[in-house]
Amino acid sequence: MKSLILYGLAHCSTCQKAQADLEQNGWTVDFRDVQKQPLSDAERARLAEEFGDKIVNRASLTWRAMSEDERAADSVAMMGAKPSVMKRPAIVADNLRLLGWTANVKRALNVPV
Repeated sequence: MKSLILYGLAHCSTCQKAQADLEQNGWTVDFRDVQKQPLSDAERARLAEEFGDKIVNRASLTWRAMSEDERAADSVAMMGAKPSVMKRPAIVADNLRLLGWTANVKRALNVPV
């Protein structure tokens, strides 16, 4: 059985779609709502290391509402203070590290586009 961890927000329609599509295509999804089950410093640091700057969604409403000081924080601290600033979904499957729910992400996981 193929399994992966999907980090996101339960109320995010993209995360909901990704989870449904993945489960329909044979994946066991361990969904982690980063708002309801906050990530530890180590987990946030690992995501920041694996995804780099892309882990912060600079197009989000959360980002746009942040002050310059908040935006200047490192991504690990930023995701701790405001989990919804994280780009989502962030998917960890074996050696794959994928962000978003794009055609390329779907292809990488053998989900029909």
